[in-house]
Amino acid sequence: MKYLFTLVAIFIAHLLFGQKPESSANKSSSLGFQIEKTSASEINSIFNQAYPPESPGAAVLIAKDDKVIYRKAFGMANLELQVPMNPENVFQLASITKQFTSVSILMLMEQGKLNLKDPLTKYLPDFPRGNEITLHHLLNHTSGIVSYTNLPEFRAKTRLDLSPEDIISSFKDLPLEFNPGENQAYSNSGYVLLGFIIEQLSGMSYGEFIQKNIFDKLGMKNSYYADPYKIVPNRASGYQLYEGNFENPEYMSPTIPYAAGSLLSTIDDMFLWNKAIHQNTLISEKSKQLAFANQTLSNGKTINYGYGWYINEIAGIPTIEHPGGINGYTTSGIYIPESNIYSIVLTNLEDGIGAEPHNIKVVSALLGQPISQKVVAEIPEEELKKWVGAYQFDDVLRFISYENGALYSIREGGRPLKLEPYSANEFGFENRSGNYKFSLVNGKKEVLYSDRIDKSIGRETDKKPLSEKETIQLPPAILAKYVGVYELQPSFQIEVEMKNDRLYALAMGQPAIELFAQSENSFFIKEIGAQIVFISNPEGIVEGLSFSQGGNTMEGKKIK
Repeated sequence: MKYLFTLVAIFIAHLLFGQKPESSANKSSSLGFQIEKTSASEINSIFNQAYPPESPGAAVLIAKDDKVIYRKAFGMANLELQVPMNPENVFQLASITKQFTSVSILMLMEQGKLNLKDPLTKYLPDFPRGNEITLHHLLNHTSGIVSYTNLPEFRAKTRLDLSPEDIISSFKDLPLEFNPGENQAYSNSGYVLLGFIIEQLSGMSYGEFIQKNIFDKLGMKNSYYADPYKIVPNRASGYQLYEGNFENPEYMSPTIPYAAGSLLSTIDDMFLWNKAIHQNTLISEKSKQLAFANQTLSNGKTINYGYGWYINEIAGIPTIEHPGGINGYTTSGIYIPESNIYSIVLTNLEDGIGAEPHNIKVVSALLGQPISQKVVAEIPEEELKKWVGAYQFDDVLRFISYENGALYSIREGGRPLKLEPYSANEFGFENRSGNYKFSLVNGKKEVLYSDRIDKSIGRETDKKPLSEKETIQLPPAILAKYVGVYELQPSFQIEVEMKNDRLYALAMGQPAIELFAQSENSFFIKEIGAQIVFISNPEGIVEGLSFSQGGNTMEGKKIK
């Protein structure tokens, strides 16, 4: 099924050097940093392969010591009109928007208008547990607030033009996923709240604040806060790859991502942005170091995230970066502080891979540590099957399965990712960073997952995925009790129907999905790793249900 109950808002051109002739593209010796011909050729090869001439494309800019050393476009800006991409094209930044929101909060802090220790209730007095949640928690995704883009009803609202208050109301009353500061889970909701706070303190809309205090100040003349009705010159049309074909992405109102992902820009303007950040044009060095610091949980564990920037490394060299993905666009910006190298990649293609892997390859080559293509090995079936099972990591349960001669990794509710074998116990992902290294420790299977700075160990467990759990057959008379319409939110309903003595759920016009019974009132959905439990009163009359998916639970009343 192309879409189920959730939509992942991901939250991922013709060779030219601007309008200059090709001979001017590599005059890098005068720029204080030499891109060797082999490196330039490798960069071209990476992006030509990822974004061929007839496909949606990308614009790429690389700077060293605040001077542009590489600037090119690949693929097409518009497939229908056959318009080639050029470096001046405008793209949605998606989650790179969070950098601008973070810096805006730090600017207001320096003006004495807020404190990062301020509780959320200072700005939203009736926000549940808001007295425990600080602006610090919102900035680094440690608030525990459920991300509204993960909610089952999210897709039903994406076409609507909503106010920040409307978005906040969709998650405000939901229980926290964890106590503030005790864990981290990427939450677009936190940045919506930050955008709302910026509006309260400045007396301007979020877009007006960004325009006046950042875009205008830095001369970012081709950057915008998304407006569903605004004509944006040079805007690249967004596309998605589905079952091997390019197609237009599902429409999403620009009001939906708001301060978590609604800004638009170009590679040239992003160069100005990065330069302003490391030169402390907008905020002080002290504030910048807060944004770039690897923040910690209450137990002292680092989270590899600051305020709007990920803290990572390439070949052991520290990086400050952020990727982005939204309907039809993926982005990636990587900054190397010690070398003052900045690489920004903006694409108009949502392909399940994103811009980040290609950007990492490029930066690795510039650092003299090119990523070598590992050779896929031929491993006997019995050796592969040794690693089949469930592995419990600190924050997620992953399943390794064997199918059609290959191993696959899948998390509950996710989609399977094929593993490429490099040896009998080491595996990677096609077109993705990260690898698994399996081993036996005291007779039990373990797997080390490594993805640059991120490393975690998964240990064998006897837990089974929902799709493999035992099911039971219930009499039609019992199933019939659950037929009806259940309202989980004012704008989100689940309809339960019965066909051929089987129970199905339909969410807001989406395809019907079968419910499999585990007990008389508990059912699960194989495709999305979700569970539905029907709630009855003491007289046995069904009054509602609870819907659980990905650690989130919502309850709804039966209305029909």
